Formats: sequence, C-alpha cells, structure tokens
Amino acid sequence: MATPDSVYEPEGPDGSALRRRELGQTSARSLLLTVLGEFVLPAGEPVWTRALLDVLGALGVEAKSARQALARTAGEGLLTSDRDGRRVRWSLTPAGSQLLSDGAARIYGFGRPTTGWDGRWLVLLASVPESRRRLRHRLRTRLAWAGLGSPAPGVWVSPDPGKEARVAAVLDELDLAGSGYSFVGHYGGIGRADDIVAQAWDLDVVERAYSEFLDEFGPHLDPASDASSAAAADDGCDVLARQVRLVHAWRRFPFLDPELPAELLPEQWAGSRAAELFTTLHERWDAPARAAWVDLARRA
Repeated sequence: MATPDSVYEPEGPDGSALRRRELGQTSARSLLLTVLGEFVLPAGEPVWTRALLDVLGALGVEAKSARQALARTAGEGLLTSDRDGRRVRWSLTPAGSQLLSDGAARIYGFGRPTTGWDGRWLVLLASVPESRRRLRHRLRTRLAWAGLGSPAPGVWVSPDPGKEARVAAVLDELDLAGSGYSFVGHYGGIGRADDIVAQAWDLDVVERAYSEFLDEFGPHLDPASDASSAAAADDGCDVLARQVRLVHAWRRFPFLDPELPAELLPEQWAGSRAAELFTTLHERWDAPARAAWVDLARRA
C-alpha cells in the first residue's frame, strides 16, 4: 500500500510526491500544511510570517526550519507572498486552496466503517510492465489512495463498487484506459473472502497505527488533562498546538485504511474507537483553537 506522508501532499511531474516521508514522521513542512489546512484555508485571509512561526514554534519547529518550509511550499506553487516593509504575509494560491480543500474533505469525510454491505466487489485487472517502473509506481499509488488493495500482481479489489468511476478516472489520467478491465459481482464459491482481504491489505499494520493514536490522544478524554494543560500555558497556543497535532496524526489514516465494511473487519476494530476519539477531541478543541488562531494572527 502506498504511504505518502500527508493527505495534502502534491504530486510532481513524475507522479511522485514532491516530498515523501514515512507515515507518522513529523516534518516542518507537513506540520505547516496541517496549519494551513486547519486555520488559514477556512479564514480565507493572508497570514503574517510571525503567526506561522509562532504556531510551528509551539509544535517544536525551529524558526529556521519553519522559514525553509514556507519557502519550499511557496516554491511548489501552494503559497504566494507579499511584503509590507520588512514584514511578509502569505496567501494560498488557487492550487494551494484546491489541494487543501481536497485534503480536508478526505480527512473529515473519513471515519467509521460502514455497515449493510451488499457483498459485491469491484475487481480491476490492470498491470504495467516492469520496464515502465515510474508509471507502475504512479498506478499503485493512485489506486491505493482510492482504497483498493492488490491480492496478486495486476489484480486490484475493493468491496465498494461505487469506486469504479474513480478508478476509471485514474486509468484515464495515466493513459491506461485501454489496458484495464473491471468486473463487479459477488464472491464465488472458491476460496474465502477473508483470505482476499489478508492478501490485499495488511490490517495488522493499520490497527497498530490506530492503537498508537488511541494511546497518544486517549488521555485527553479526561477534561482534567486539558484543564491542566491550559492552566500551564501562557497563551492560547497550547490548545491550538494540540489541535494541530491531533489533525496531523489523523490525516495519515485515509492513506492507511481502505475503509472496509464492518463485515470484513476484525472484531473490536480499533479504527472505530479512534474515529470516535478524533471527532470528540476535534469538536472539543475546535472553538478555542480557532479563537487562539484569530488572536495570534491579529497580534502578528
């Protein structure tokens, strides 16, 4: 399964992410993208450098690294800057706004497994010769991003036939429409569906990631924990930083989790509990975090 580091990660001309890191590894640029998506995009207003440096500083990012992240993100065409004397403010470009909007839709549209599956599968036969390694990588990345798994070379499956149009668009964009074939139907009498799931997706890896998320953020369910943290903070940057860390940690799961129906998941699936935790904490911290952002942006 492909593992880009962020829902917001743009693709370069070759289809690879401009900057890839292992899932869960924090970088100045990936944190910056989370801040931009969570606060700058909804506000729809330019933001001074100082505000971004302050937030990233509260997240442990040094000013030099934060400035490099800003420059790199601008170089990728996601941000543009203008000066007022010695001060610089940043605005999202149309491409940046679109990228972050798409990422936000994926993050907040992602959650608990669905029930009531009708038992139908989408099966795609599509392969690229080994000699065209770059195109092969792009196909694998895009299909995995769409939630498909590959139980065998050249075979891709999903228990959601509704993804067929999206898969067709991927093949179209990669100029592979003439070399793919799709089928929709119920599982037959040979073999077991559980084996297909095990071969197509490594759910143990996904569940471990969810368990780590629960371990990290579960203690915050105790209101006393938040109250203690807020009392120790000198300003609103504390709750703002917690919200950024929460979203930053959660946004990797649309890449990891294929969103299988409950009928195909293990019992006591950790993803369900993690989704509830994310929703609860995000709603709890949203208003104070946005208020802190407005105050920080105004003072910058």
